[in-house]
Amino acid sequence: MGETSPSPRTVLVTGASRGIGAAVALRFASEGNRIVLHYGASQAAAEAVQRQCLDAGAPEVLRIRADLLDGHSIAGLKEELDRKGWSPSILVHSAGTAHYGLLDETEEEDWHAQLQIHLTAAYRLAKLFGPRLSWERWGRIIHISSVWGSVGAAGEVAYSAAKGGLNSFTKALAKELAPFGITVNAVAPGAVDTDMMRSLSAEDRSELLEEIPLGRFARPEEVAELVAFLASERADYITGQIVELTGGWRI
Repeated sequence: MGETSPSPRTVLVTGASRGIGAAVALRFASEGNRIVLHYGASQAAAEAVQRQCLDAGAPEVLRIRADLLDGHSIAGLKEELDRKGWSPSILVHSAGTAHYGLLDETEEEDWHAQLQIHLTAAYRLAKLFGPRLSWERWGRIIHISSVWGSVGAAGEVAYSAAKGGLNSFTKALAKELAPFGITVNAVAPGAVDTDMMRSLSAEDRSELLEEIPLGRFARPEEVAELVAFLASERADYITGQIVELTGGWRI
């Protein structure tokens, strides 16, 4: 899984200020690609990742803030890239949040927010950037999903539904864009050692580890490595797939 597509390409990563998104950005930067770092709130964290990407070998790194709950804000992201003459050929939608709570405790606002950031944002990004990829006859769209999108999780119904929808969107879009040389896939991690996971109590983390056959959480860099493989020329014939990275958990 060591090679990406020929460098330099322009890679857009959403949610790139931390966690999986930051690891993905750094992985592509290490191959000499130009990086577009999308972030939602933390400018300081995004600036830190920008410096790391430049140090890792990216010739240029552009930071863009956008609210992925807002279609106008997403359109503004593309307009800014157009003004600068940047046209991403690899799009990684990594941004997302979790919502914990039983269905009875899930307000409609929470439900819609989960669908917006995980699923509707993916639709908006593909609709905005897909036509240029189709014209160029090459592109990669990779979504960061979750194992819960396949099997569901009690207490995370809204999140599971959003990721399940993202999985179906990935499969359908892959069929639609395949004639244009564009592949569309999703990486569906299990438990990853990110800030989200570290917010769990020590007891909950210990119980979760006992359920994972490999006995540890995934590292964000491992997710990034799989994303890089799916973006590489060696993955030209892989599309419409939901690739799980779970350490044997929930199989």
